[in-house]
Amino acid sequence: MGEETSDESRTSIEKAIEAISSLISLSHSIKSFTLKWQLIRTKLDDLYSGLAALSNLEHHDPSLSSLISAVLASLTDCYDLATRCVSVAYTGGKLLMQSDLDVMAASLDRHARSLSKIYSAGILSRGFAIVVSKPGGGACKEDVRFYVRDLMTRMKVGDPEMKRRALVKLNEAMEEDDRYVKIVVEIGDLVCLLVGFLDSSDTGVQEESVKALFFISGFGSHKSVLVRSGVIGPLVRVLENGSCVGREASAKCLMKLTENSENAWSVSAHGGVSALLKICSRGEFSGELIASSCGVLRNLVGVEEIKRFMIEEDDTMSTFVKLIGSKEEIVQVNSIDLLLSMCAKDEQTRDVLVRRGGINELVSVLSDPNPLSSSKSKEIALRAIDNLCFGSTGCLNALMSCKFLDHLLYLLSNGEMSVQESALKVTSRLCSLPEEVKRIMGDAGFMPELVKFLDAKSFDVREMASVALYCLISVPKNRKKFAQDDFNISYILKLLDREEGSNVSSDSGSNKFLISILMSLTSCNSARRKIASSGYLKSIEKLAETEGSDAKKLVKKLSMNRFRSMLSGIF
Repeated sequence: MGEETSDESRTSIEKAIEAISSLISLSHSIKSFTLKWQLIRTKLDDLYSGLAALSNLEHHDPSLSSLISAVLASLTDCYDLATRCVSVAYTGGKLLMQSDLDVMAASLDRHARSLSKIYSAGILSRGFAIVVSKPGGGACKEDVRFYVRDLMTRMKVGDPEMKRRALVKLNEAMEEDDRYVKIVVEIGDLVCLLVGFLDSSDTGVQEESVKALFFISGFGSHKSVLVRSGVIGPLVRVLENGSCVGREASAKCLMKLTENSENAWSVSAHGGVSALLKICSRGEFSGELIASSCGVLRNLVGVEEIKRFMIEEDDTMSTFVKLIGSKEEIVQVNSIDLLLSMCAKDEQTRDVLVRRGGINELVSVLSDPNPLSSSKSKEIALRAIDNLCFGSTGCLNALMSCKFLDHLLYLLSNGEMSVQESALKVTSRLCSLPEEVKRIMGDAGFMPELVKFLDAKSFDVREMASVALYCLISVPKNRKKFAQDDFNISYILKLLDREEGSNVSSDSGSNKFLISILMSLTSCNSARRKIASSGYLKSIEKLAETEGSDAKKLVKKLSMNRFRSMLSGIF
């Protein structure tokens, strides 16, 4: 008997769900009382969610029968009102129709709230564990939408645990297939529902909802939907008071949203800047959270007023400088990136960085051995030094006073390829500084290391190395020291001979740089003699025949040396 009653209840629920779908469709064709029908559609949608929850039950409580009967009666009356509005048949006039529509909206709202109360009392929790199967990869859009709506129903009427499980399923679906993200955004009130969950007292629901919003924020076209749904304020509150997982996801979501500078002020208005600074200044949080917070702040400092506020806060710069020495790569990288953004084109902020020991910390990242500093950290530290120090006398002086050249030379010689190239770029910048710096670099041993890069596969690397070496040997002391090592000159000549053998014009390619170096070396008597007496003179003369002006000058210089040698032999 009970089993029969259950089947009858299921049939009634399915009938009510079909009636609601039909009503919603019909209501879109009504041209009058649009605001009232919009309200009724919202109530129908809420009722649909509650009934969908009931349809998944294995067993139905007898107490639901009277409620379902009342729902069906209201839906019949609503359908009658809809058909009269479509045909503009207002029996009793418009005022009476308006009154009838208000009564209908109230009636539907009452049914929806009754379903919600029944569920809250736990009547549905035993049977509602059945979840609609997730559609396969080739499923049509309607199947995907049906699955998402089923999950949304569970989020609306379920207890906290059911809400959490539905959110987990939604997140898994969005992570696997971008179509689910689009469907979530298209179902208007679902985004608002997720935003509302950010203030949930249940930690699991809050964590999963902020993860869902993070997935959505990864799509540029959907960011504006999140902002219009009022997501920023709740995200900041999660950042302040949420769990570790919730805070991390919130920071990542804010980092995505603040890529658009227009959202920076909204974060600041909700107290986001202070919350982010607090996270960065306290050592109790995870590296992932601190790094993401630095990422958000990096986006925010693009607004000058926010940057000034941050700098004026006590110990803000010291906090970021301290983070450079973090044990975690992601914190090192993001904190350096943040400092770069803060100091860009701002001499005053750079001075603060120097006073807080920022340059010393950047150099410490380059220190070897330093197991805490990865290749990526070294690369970004070198980029920061390149961008910050050469435009500021204070930064440059601080750089040269903390054994930077020793660390740079080591990376130039022993670093990974990407680190070597970054080190070479900084070396090239240093070589453009006054003669005293170039003299120190020559004594430190930079020239032999630069020679090794003259045969690199990358043209840009060969060019940087050649220009840097040319600048160093422009100093007489360095030139003399360079010429003392027979390998240096013979190696350059060997490379030049190989270039000549490949029929490359002296005015294009690497041999142009090599000839410039040799031309500079001819100013040193010992170097000029070594070049003239080498077996590569004919190769240089052959290059001159291709009308390379630099090669012709070199041949002329070397020919004068031979002529002088002949004269000295005669007299």
